[in-house]
Amino acid sequence: MTLFEAQPYDAARARKKRQLILAIVGAVIAIGILWWMFRFWPQEHAVDQFFEALQQQSYEKAYGVWMHDPDWKQHPDKYSRYPYNDFLKDWGPRGEWGIIKSHHIEGAAVPKGYSGSPFATASGVVVVVTVNDRVSDKAHIWVQNDDKTLGFSPY
Repeated sequence: MTLFEAQPYDAARARKKRQLILAIVGAVIAIGILWWMFRFWPQEHAVDQFFEALQQQSYEKAYGVWMHDPDWKQHPDKYSRYPYNDFLKDWGPRGEWGIIKSHHIEGAAVPKGYSGSPFATASGVVVVVTVNDRVSDKAHIWVQNDDKTLGFSPY
């Protein structure tokens, strides 16, 4: 086939091709935006479960969420670094936050210093929570990426 034997221009076919390309690009952008918005959902969900248990004053359940082990009572010696009694001092009714009546997850972020490479990841995420409508003082909870254990944020 030579240039003089080329198929005539088909406007309908060109329009369909352009619409398909735009639809694919739009879908990729939408998926990227959704991924970006929900990239920390597992960590935020773990913190939400923790504060829900605290609101219900179910401190044993909250400790299980904190340690990511609902059967922690079967082997409490495994958690000697942060025993249940210390947990109660921090998160119980006489702890820093008092009786927790409300909470709102503000968001989550990777700590600064891990932004060098797009493939460099921190070992955890800091989730920021407004507790009992304290706007000026927020809880910063560290969530370990690999096992979803919670801890006090070092940042």
